[in-house]
Amino acid sequence: MLSLLALVLLLSCNKTAFTGRKQLNLIPAGELNQMSFAEYKTFLSQNKTLASGKDVDLVRRVGNDIKAAVEVYYQAKGNSADLKGFAWEFNVVDDAKTVNAFCMPGGKVVVYTGILQVTQTEDALAVVMGHEIAHALANHGNERMSQGLVAQLGLSSLQLALSQKPSQTNDLLLAAAGAGAQVGILLPFSRKHESEADEIGLYLMAMAGYDPYAAAPFWDRMNKSGGARPPEFLSTHPDPTKRSERLKELSAKARGYAMKYPVPNSSKRKKG
Repeated sequence: MLSLLALVLLLSCNKTAFTGRKQLNLIPAGELNQMSFAEYKTFLSQNKTLASGKDVDLVRRVGNDIKAAVEVYYQAKGNSADLKGFAWEFNVVDDAKTVNAFCMPGGKVVVYTGILQVTQTEDALAVVMGHEIAHALANHGNERMSQGLVAQLGLSSLQLALSQKPSQTNDLLLAAAGAGAQVGILLPFSRKHESEADEIGLYLMAMAGYDPYAAAPFWDRMNKSGGARPPEFLSTHPDPTKRSERLKELSAKARGYAMKYPVPNSSKRKKG
């Protein structure tokens, strides 16, 4: 049994986009996306989702710019097929008390109005959305859910988990996307995942024409917004001081990505 599990784990190792880090992905992307899309639809129906307005226009404009950056980069690398299962969607939940955003596998994004009070600018919103989209591109949800299947449910396949423990499996999916607090559980991203999403997110926003140097000030505001207790969004994020220093260093590298893989038709670039 142990040998079989070891073989499964070996065959399920992939590499993350941009950074090339090896990771465990037990769940076929098509099956995970199918679950993700269904849970996303349910989530939207159970929350106050805005259909229109300036916040919706802003989130969708920035989201589509970053989506374009993803497509430009993957095409340049000859990896466009990796995006085949993505069905991008950007929605805003009207909840001023929740300072959060997340992206489920397959490109399903939610931004709460609460975090817009902290972003304040388009560039800072691009920091948030680039970060969240990076989680999906790097398959962090699959990686966390795979770890959860093994560690929490003692199972090594999605089919077994769905047939034997369907409710727990759905909860794992939501938690793996960063929406766990909404369903009463928490399976936070590791600091490794958060740092990786920081890096990839900076590259994406820079390619789309946004200023990566907006990242450090934004995260400083996020840390201050929670007072003595930072928002749940920051519960497992890197140390604020070290993070700020690293973001400033990576911002210069992100500018290089912007020059090499520009998105000429992004709304940000059109504004000049």
